Amino acid sequence: MAFYFSRRKLKPREEEETGELNIVPYLDILMNLIIFMLLSITGLASFGILNVSAPSYGGPSAGVQQDPGDQPKLTLSVLISRKGYFVNSENAILGDGTAPTIPLKADGGYDFEALGANMLEIKKAFPTETKVIIAADADVPYDTLIQTMDTCRETPGSPRRLLFPDVTLAGF
Repeated sequence: MAFYFSRRKLKPREEEETGELNIVPYLDILMNLIIFMLLSITGLASFGILNVSAPSYGGPSAGVQQDPGDQPKLTLSVLISRKGYFVNSENAILGDGTAPTIPLKADGGYDFEALGANMLEIKKAFPTETKVIIAADADVPYDTLIQTMDTCRETPGSPRRLLFPDVTLAGF
């Protein structure tokens, strides 16, 4: 009879011990992988950071009360098309509207020097403004978009001067 009881006691204990799965080593490996991936992603993301912001809804003065004595706000836009640059503001297009403000060069390239000179003139008229909205046609090369952003952000040369450092990319 003692044999019967001892066998009865061992059977449930054996089932309990064999039914559990030890997942601690798997969790250790998973945590190491997560930490490795987080560290490698943050290291790679810091290489290509550029200060650009998304357009806001509601217009430039939504919910903001302006003082009537202040200088009018400039909402500067630079549109890159196959014909050249269309530079305009919220109230007026700089040029006649049908032809680009800064047309392409004779060789078909974009005139970054003329764009920089135009941005410098606008900055002299509005010295406190820092924002520009840049939009491009779908077939404009990526390099042209980057060079346009750089031209609108600062003047070239050794005494660099910030023009419009707050660049916003928009759809065209």
